[in-house]
Amino acid sequence: MSWLDAFPALGAEQLSALRRGVDGAFRAFTREHGDTLERLFEPLRDFLLLSERLLTQTPWPIVIGGIALVAWLASRSWKIVAGSVLTLLLIGYFGMWDDTMKTISMIFVCTVVALLLGLPIGIAMSRSDRMQRLVNPVLDVMQTMPSFVYLIPVVMLLGIGRVPGVIAVVIYAIPPVIRFTNLGIRLVDKDLLEAADAFGSSIWQKMRQVQLPLALPTIMAGVNQTIMLSLAMVVIASMIGVQGLGQPVLRAITNQYFTMGLLNGLAIVGIAIIFDRVSQAYGKRLQKHLEVVHG
Repeated sequence: MSWLDAFPALGAEQLSALRRGVDGAFRAFTREHGDTLERLFEPLRDFLLLSERLLTQTPWPIVIGGIALVAWLASRSWKIVAGSVLTLLLIGYFGMWDDTMKTISMIFVCTVVALLLGLPIGIAMSRSDRMQRLVNPVLDVMQTMPSFVYLIPVVMLLGIGRVPGVIAVVIYAIPPVIRFTNLGIRLVDKDLLEAADAFGSSIWQKMRQVQLPLALPTIMAGVNQTIMLSLAMVVIASMIGVQGLGQPVLRAITNQYFTMGLLNGLAIVGIAIIFDRVSQAYGKRLQKHLEVVHG
C-alpha cells in the first residue's frame, strides 16, 4: 500500500478549504482597499508618465546626445559611446523608436524604485546578522519564483496597466541591489573602520563617508544585475499592459510575425548591451579610483 493511501481525501479537502479561504480573503481585501491602493501608487504612475513623455516627445537627436553624454561620463570610452549611438540610430531606422523610449523609461523608473527600496534594506542587513538571516530566505524565494507568478497578486490588486507592471518588475529585479549592497558594506576593510572610529566618526558618518563609498563598485554590480533583470521582464510585463518593445514581441508570438519579433527582440538586446557596458565601465572606473586612493 502506498503511503498516499494512508491519507484519504481528508487532506485534499482541507487544502481545498484553505485555498478557498485565502482566495476569498484576497478578493475581499481587493474589493475593499483596491481604490486606496490605486491612489497610493499614483505618484509612481505620474513619475512613469513624466519620464515616458520626456523621452518620447523630446527630439531624437537630443535624446541620442543625452544618452551619449551619460555613456561618456560613466565609461570614458569612445567605443561604448559610438556603439550606443549606432544602436539607437539602427533602432530609429527600423521604426522602433517610440517603443524603445517607453521601454527605457520603464527600466529607468524600475531601477530608481529598486534603489530607493533596496539600498536601505541592504544597509540594514549589513548592520545586523539577524536581519540578514531573516531577509536572505525571502530573497531566495524572490529569485527562484517564476516571473509569471509575480503578475498574479499585482493584477488582482491593481488591475491591468503600467503601474502593476512596474511593481511586478521591481519585485523581480530588486534582490541583486539588496544582496550586493549588503555584501559590499560587509567587505569594507576593518582597519579603515577602526581608523574612522579613532577619529571619532559617528555610525552614520562612518557609513556615509567610508563604507558606502568603498562599497560603491559592488553596489554598481547589483545595479547592473537589476537593470538586466528588468529588461528580462519586458516581454512578460507586456502581458498586463506595459507598453514598449515587449508588446510587439508578444504580438509576434501570438500572430507568428517572425520579422517583428526578431527586430524588437534585437532592440531589447541592444538596449541591454548599452546598459550593461555603461554600468560595468562605471563600476570598473570606481574600482580603479578607489585602488589609487587607498593603494
